[in-house]
Amino acid sequence: MRRVEVCPYTDEWRILFEKEKRLLECIFEEELLEIHHIGSTSISGMKAKPIIDIMPIVKDIRNIDRYNSKMAEIGYEAKGENGIPDRRYFQKGGDMRTHHIHIYEAGSPDIFRHLAFRDFLRANKEEADRYGDLKEILSKEYPADIKSYIQGKHEFAASLEQKALKWAKPQKI
Repeated sequence: MRRVEVCPYTDEWRILFEKEKRLLECIFEEELLEIHHIGSTSISGMKAKPIIDIMPIVKDIRNIDRYNSKMAEIGYEAKGENGIPDRRYFQKGGDMRTHHIHIYEAGSPDIFRHLAFRDFLRANKEEADRYGDLKEILSKEYPADIKSYIQGKHEFAASLEQKALKWAKPQKI
């Protein structure tokens, strides 16, 4: 059963990202343009589920499925688009997830959305603290119910995303 756990920030998350980034660089090689640490574990000081979210940017999303077996060799399960068109999603750790990989092709609007959200929370500690506190409360209320946890934070996260998109200046990636 998948448990919902929210922990205080730790520098270990940055180290885990860097380790995984090196593995992904070896797998995707020429296809890869950039790799970003996203999600709550990328925001210093913020409480988060201890799952490292990583966003590689690639030249051509249509080429990514050919790397599924190499990703499996380092513990990832390929999930295809997993509900988001033009994305490739991988997860590691089964019910005890440790990493999520969200791959987008250069130019995808989802790249800007993810980076704006991350950068907004990095620049606005009060908002990050409020979001982290909400996640901690929800994790205690729904320790065995990930769907209720996600629903509980959805409205607040959506409002943060709207603030982030207004705050950020679009840039070409």
